[in-house]
Amino acid sequence: MTTDTTVDLEIKNQLLDECIRVQTDFVENARIAMEDAQESANESQGAIEDKFESFREACHIQRDMFAKQLDEAIGKLSILKRIVRNKVNDTVTLGSVVRTDAQNYFISVSLGEITVDGEKYFAISPASPVFQAMAEKGKGDTFTFRDKSIKILEVL
Repeated sequence: MTTDTTVDLEIKNQLLDECIRVQTDFVENARIAMEDAQESANESQGAIEDKFESFREACHIQRDMFAKQLDEAIGKLSILKRIVRNKVNDTVTLGSVVRTDAQNYFISVSLGEITVDGEKYFAISPASPVFQAMAEKGKGDTFTFRDKSIKILEVL
């Protein structure tokens, strides 16, 4: 393995670790919020039925919303854990680090901006329009996104 490849893999691993950390926080926060909503609903069980029925119903709706967020967060975390850490990609695909003349991307799940070693990357999902525009392209290729031609400088 060359030094460049080692550096490339280190950047990819740092990005992946940060995305997993952020996504794990989302999972934990959604779980806690869901449990809190359920606990609030349970606490009102013994209260005067008519007065607290709408409150309990609101707690259940909130719990269901947080349960959906938890399910989505767990799904995203599962995608992140399937990314192969020691693979340098030649074309833009899931797990690729893509440097362009516009900005840098990490193809993983949609998490927004992630900074590694002072360099900004946008964690985007394969479902995003910008990924669709650059999918399967390689170093030196160009793609068009929002009427702008963007050149791929590097794919890791």
